[in-house]
Amino acid sequence: MDPWMFTSNIGRLRFFFYSAALLVAEVVVIVLCIAWTIGFEGLANSKPGPSREGLAAAVLVASLVIVLFRANFARRRSRDALGSKWILWSYIVFSTLFAILQAGTVLVVKFDGEDSHPGLNLLGLALVGLWAVILVAKPAGGSSADMASSLSFDDLDPPRPLRGGRAPHSESAAGVTAQAPAYAMRAAPAPSNHPASQPASLPNGRPRSGGFGRRGLV
Repeated sequence: MDPWMFTSNIGRLRFFFYSAALLVAEVVVIVLCIAWTIGFEGLANSKPGPSREGLAAAVLVASLVIVLFRANFARRRSRDALGSKWILWSYIVFSTLFAILQAGTVLVVKFDGEDSHPGLNLLGLALVGLWAVILVAKPAGGSSADMASSLSFDDLDPPRPLRGGRAPHSESAAGVTAQAPAYAMRAAPAPSNHPASQPASLPNGRPRSGGFGRRGLV
């Protein structure tokens, strides 16, 4: 078994489900303890006192094992949220006291509906309050802004063209490149047939030399 499962930090959701699973496991274990010791009928017909000592011992051991798991989950949750130490230790101490008192209650409980245990009920309410504080604690450094930034779409890659095809901007760029020579040809000046554009001729029909600074031959 990987020890990381019992040492890693846990968030709110996992802590909630772990606590619910421990509560169900505690109920099942206590029921099994009753069935394996004196039975349900024997418990209902028994009187408070020594006849229930075996049951009380089994319930105490099972409850303390559950407290160990509960303390482990609370410590990992408190470490994840950087929770207060006194809340964590109060929860562990109260859980231990509750387990001891719960085992002691098995020794003295009567099933006639007359006995009440206000101290155990108040301790149970305190445990529920401490558990809720540990549950709702915010993770260390977590905020709504961090959650919003994680949902940003700024880091998405631009759409890529399908295999075998070209992107639209590539086709437009190629079209502009293909049209550029044609536009340059249309923009080039055509040779003119105007007499002023022809080289000047001498009276005897010889063309004048085009050299700069020289006179034509006669």
